[in-house]
Amino acid sequence: MAKRLNKKNLLVIVSAGILVGVEVLGAALAAGWAAGGLFQLGREVTIGLIVICMAAGLWATVKFVQSALKVEPIFE
Repeated sequence: MAKRLNKKNLLVIVSAGILVGVEVLGAALAAGWAAGGLFQLGREVTIGLIVICMAAGLWATVKFVQSALKVEPIFE
């Protein structure tokens, strides 16, 4: 038996994923930039710190979406 797509749950997960993702990635970018500027680490080190923070933010966003899929399944 084929599973039906629950469009309402899909819309909720996509919308929440976009909202949380933008906020988390924006905060990660700001944290890397602020830490680099605060400690006067130099341009290259600051960019590296931003990349590391953005990777952590992307990982957190993916984990959020995975958890949301467990709570709100998109297939019935």
